[in-house]
Amino acid sequence: MAKVELTPLRPWDDFFPGSDRLAKPDVKDLAKWNNRVISNLLYYQTNYLVLAVVVFLVVGFLNPLGMFTAMAVVSSVFLGSVWAGENRAVINNFKRQNPTAFVIAVMVASYILISMLGSVMVFMTAITLPLALIFAHASFRLRNMKNKLENKIEGVGLKRSPMGILLEALGQQEENFQKIQSFLEGKLKE
Repeated sequence: MAKVELTPLRPWDDFFPGSDRLAKPDVKDLAKWNNRVISNLLYYQTNYLVLAVVVFLVVGFLNPLGMFTAMAVVSSVFLGSVWAGENRAVINNFKRQNPTAFVIAVMVASYILISMLGSVMVFMTAITLPLALIFAHASFRLRNMKNKLENKIEGVGLKRSPMGILLEALGQQEENFQKIQSFLEGKLKE
């Protein structure tokens, strides 16, 4: 197993390209859209981390107690869901069969707990805003060949990253090993 590496910070002009590298996702082909999002999450993960940290810092300075409460609740719910997914067969099966529904359930559970503690607005701005920005970018940003190659290397297991580990814990693998192998074989033949 390869050691965990943080991917390099991608140039900001690559991260925020001109309109020629942005396109509306095909909502009728959810598998293709899912692959685009996961591919971009893996490739731009350090840029996404910087974006999330900036939003967290701004909101944290505005409401430190609410920010701490929101972070503690979301972390607890996420770790609890990962633990339950690993140790309970029913939850593990649900996570594998319905990965999007599983992520939504984790988010709804976090929201309910945070609303009980009175930090809903902090949750909405500090956690949902960066997630929405990241998801929008990952959905609209077209992949390039370097992006695809980096993701295939991680998928084969030659390289591991924090985002790859997170996506694996959520049951969101981009492709299985056979598809990766056939992609690499096709590129070698060209």
